[in-house]
Parts: sequence; C-alpha cells; structure tokens
Amino acid sequence: MCCHYTTPDRRSGAGRYYDARRMPAPTVIMLAAGEGTRMRSAVPKVLHPICGRPMLLWPLHAVRAAGAERVVVVDNPRRRLADILPEDVEVAIQAEPLGTGDAVAAAAEHVRRDAPVLVINGDMPLITADAIAALVAAHASAGAAATLASMELADPSGYGRVLRGADGNVIGVVETKEEGDPTAEQLAVREVNAGLYAFDGGALLDALGALGADNAKGERYLPDVLPVLLEAGLAVQAHALADPDLALGVNDRVDLARVTRLAQRRLHAAHQRAGVTIVDPESTLIEAGVTIGADTVIEPSCFLRGETAIGAGCVIGPLSTVIDCRLGDGVRVLHSYLEGADAAEGVTIGPFAYLRPGADLRAGAKAGTFVEIKNAVVGAGSKVPHLSYVGDADIGTHTNLGAGTITANYDGRAKHRTRIGDRVRVSVDTAFVAPVSVGDDAYTAAGSVITDDVPPGALGVARERQRNVEGYAERVARRSEREP
Repeated sequence: MCCHYTTPDRRSGAGRYYDARRMPAPTVIMLAAGEGTRMRSAVPKVLHPICGRPMLLWPLHAVRAAGAERVVVVDNPRRRLADILPEDVEVAIQAEPLGTGDAVAAAAEHVRRDAPVLVINGDMPLITADAIAALVAAHASAGAAATLASMELADPSGYGRVLRGADGNVIGVVETKEEGDPTAEQLAVREVNAGLYAFDGGALLDALGALGADNAKGERYLPDVLPVLLEAGLAVQAHALADPDLALGVNDRVDLARVTRLAQRRLHAAHQRAGVTIVDPESTLIEAGVTIGADTVIEPSCFLRGETAIGAGCVIGPLSTVIDCRLGDGVRVLHSYLEGADAAEGVTIGPFAYLRPGADLRAGAKAGTFVEIKNAVVGAGSKVPHLSYVGDADIGTHTNLGAGTITANYDGRAKHRTRIGDRVRVSVDTAFVAPVSVGDDAYTAAGSVITDDVPPGALGVARERQRNVEGYAERVARRSEREP
C-alpha cells in the first residue's frame, strides 16, 4: 500500500496494493473513541449495524483488503469496542474526548517514524480498498508529508472545509461544527475534508507535538497539523475521491439509513454480478455476511441475515426470512422463517414453515406447510408435509410423518428425544411422548398417542376404542329445557 500501486489479488480476496520491498506497509489508525451523542443511543455510534455488520468493521475490512498489516483502533476508557475487534487489531485509549488530534496522539506509540501512517474515521462505512490504496499511492508518488482525501459536495454542511491559497495549494482545513470556528467565506467552500489521511510517520509525530487547541471547543483537531507541516517547509496535498459517497460519515439516524441503503445496493450488485438473480432489490435485504451461489433466485420481500450460506440453483421466497442458515444446492424455500437451520441439497421448505436452531434436513427432505422443526434431524428423502411439530427428534431416511404429528419432547423439567427409523409411516394425528423409539418400516395408527417403543415392522396403535352413545343429542336437549 504505497509507492508501487497494483491491483488486488481477486483469487485470494486479499488486497496487494503496495510493494513491501520498496516501502514499509503503513500503520492504520482508526478513530473510534467518540460516543456519537447525536445518534441518541446507548450504543456507541460505530457499533450501530449496517447490513448486519457493526459500522466500525466496514472501514476495518477495507483497510485490510487494501493490504494494511497493522491496525490501531482508538477507543475511549469504557472500552466498548473490545468484543467486536479482531484479535490482531491493537487498541489505543484516548483518556478524554479532546478532539481528533488528541485521539491520534493517543496512538503515537504505535507510529513508526520511518513508515507511512493512514488515519481514517471509524464512521466511514462506504470507503473501499481501491479508494484507500489510490490515496496512499498518490501520497507516495508526490513525496508529500501529508495527503488528505477530499470531495466536493452540493451540501457540505457538517464537514470541515479544505482551504486553499491563491496558488491553489492546500493551506489547511477549518472545522465547521462549532459556531465561531469558520468564517462565512469559508462556509461557502464546497470542497470538504473526507476524514481520511496519509502521513509520513516522523512528520506526523513532530506536528502532533506542536498541535494547539485554538478553537471554540478547546480541542486538538487533527487537520491543524497541516499548517504545522507547511510551516516546516513540507508538502501537503489533497487527493479528490472520485465518488463522494465513499466518504459519507454517520452523525445521526438519518445518515445511518442513508449509508445503509447505499451499502445494501453495493451488496446486491456484487451478488448479481456473481450470478444471483434478485427479482426486486428494493424489497430485499441481504446482510454483509451472507454468501449465495450462482443461479440462485431471491424472490421479492426476502430477508437474508447473519452468516447465512446459500448454495447454487436455489429459490428463496417470496416473503422468506433466513438467518444464520446453511442451505445446499437446489433448496427451495417458500414464504417461511428459518433460523440456525441446515438444509442439504434438494430440500423443500414451506410455505409457512418455521425452522428453528438445530433443524437439520438431509438431502431431498421436506418440511411443508405449517411445520415447525427444532433441534431435530430429518433424514434424506423424509417428509414432514404439513401441520406438525418436530422437536428434539431423529428421523431416519424415507420416512413420512402425517399431518398433525407431534413430538411431545418436554415433561416440564427436561427435554427428551424421539427416534424414528427408516421408511416409517406415521399416520395423521400421532403424538410421540418422548423418550420413545420407532423401528424401521413401522407404522402408527391415526390418532395414536405413542408412549412405548414400536418394534421394527410393527403397527403402533394407542387410542381408546370407539364407543357410540345412542340418543346423546336428545338427552342434551332435554337437560337444556329443564335448566332455567
């Protein structure tokens, strides 16, 4: 990631944007210590999810894909980011919220004087590896002490303005969030600071030592190192981002919704270019951790969440939710809700099925209309066609459960398993009171409550013999006449 700019290695998925033989890889400092008060949330701003991934992890993935080898995240003393950060990410603590310059200074011990430094805001979820690498390449080729990413916005409200001298060169950045910092003339500038910088490590360390707090909030702003560098006779430049959306930040819930919409479009486009048909992208939610095979069709109003993996040639939906599931090739899911379930190749699910965690449908199995399955194995070719609850059970291959089959798995204190063998035919309205086993090739009679094991090849019958009470309706009528 520097003077030798190359394209990413698409086969491995890892970015290789710099030649480590010619220049050391930069240290990345990611600013994430702020709580984001304008979010009006008990959750830190950078932990709000965007398409299923915490906001902070979007730029973190981008810098990793661009080839960064060392990442330092600046957190605050509450250390609320620890649970989501990868183990190889280092953490620096900003003791007090005294501005972006103070935050970078908190990470100074991680900076090498002889290597470049990339500083990026943690609330920049749309930034890409390509954009990061292009900035660092421009920085290296110019031999600058500092290069900041800039963009031109029709409405630059809330962003720091890039200031240029009469010769067009960058002379600094003015923050605009506090009244009294910018002048009216500076507020009219449309070129803004994107919150992404490349620095020479030694120059940054020296400039941080001279950084003051002459502003309305009395904080140390990182852009104020630029005049310090210029006064030292060093070069400072701006690198324009081709797409201003790449550097969109998040300050409130409106911004969050905007970047989420853009991130979702990007995810949809990636799946579509990989051979997935998304019939109606506007009604479809696909989170960042989802993988989908080629020739799969996602029907309208589907929600694919978490670490869901869907194979090739599947049809999902319409109106289906799939969360943290693994679906093999050729699976069909119609108008159903699945969470934590596995379905092997050729499985059919729905409509109106509910697969809960631990549901495991083997090749060619079926969970039909109004079927609920949890913590249960349905063997290859077996069918649970409709109106059934299967929980804590093991079902063999090529078995059929009739409508209204229930596994009574809970005795009020503990769960118990039901075991049903291969090629079993379970008639309608059968209840299995666990623990109970049914042997291969067995049958049950309709309306049975099975409380004992059924041997292989046997017919299990467990119901009271029918008795007809003659004249019952007449007796009921006479009783009603006598009652006041």
